[in-house]
Amino acid sequence: MKHIAPAIEPPAQRRHFVAPDARGFDHVTTWIFDLDNTLYSHEAQVWPQIDDRITLYVANLFGIDGISARALQKHYYHRYGTTLRALMTEHAIDPHDFMDFVHDIDHRHIELNAALGDAIQRLPGRRLILTNGSRKHAEAVAAKIGILDHFEDVFDLADANFTPKPNREAYDIFLERYAIDPAKAAMFEDIAKNLRAPHELGMTTTLVVPRTTDPFRDAFEQEAVEEPHINYITDDLAGFLAGFLAGFLAGHLAGSPAERTPA
Repeated sequence: MKHIAPAIEPPAQRRHFVAPDARGFDHVTTWIFDLDNTLYSHEAQVWPQIDDRITLYVANLFGIDGISARALQKHYYHRYGTTLRALMTEHAIDPHDFMDFVHDIDHRHIELNAALGDAIQRLPGRRLILTNGSRKHAEAVAAKIGILDHFEDVFDLADANFTPKPNREAYDIFLERYAIDPAKAAMFEDIAKNLRAPHELGMTTTLVVPRTTDPFRDAFEQEAVEEPHINYITDDLAGFLAGFLAGFLAGHLAGSPAERTPA
């Protein structure tokens, strides 16, 4: 696996990576965005709260201490992809109760992102959020960022029959729900493995990585790595959409496909 520069540069060094054989965006009519750690940075302190709430749920469910619950939670996550999928499979819990509990968080650190909102609003075509979280959570967070009104709809885990990304079934249900041609769609995600199925389906894929290391997430979830199913990598989604991608759409993107810093 070939690594590009870690996303830990100072603010002036924001970078975008383009795979040599990257699919373009000129044909895209549907823009699909993950929510958590994609449409906001980890400084918003959203995911650490959710992660802690999952640990608390596991502790309460089994009557165990926090350290034991944390270990079990991570075991489930790595085995099933999500803790919820494990709890549904092995313990038949009510997924709606779980989702309500873990997304009961404080939104005070989420900031308005006018630049991102403007960039998303300018994208030609349909815009949708595809999340492993709940609709209520996604709408609350997107509203705080100031981007909710720019999206046609939110497709959440319940809509996917609680089958999470990266399972192919989740994407198939999503595409059928909105009658989307994946060959005319683009997907933006923060976890590389969640872009494998979209790429296989024909989507243009972009991996959104953090600019600084998030201590609350596994290292593999933050890697800016070059893989065949990833067309683009950026540590600045708003800048990518407003500058780099806008130039691509306008047909003014010059130079060879490589790492670039937009003007």
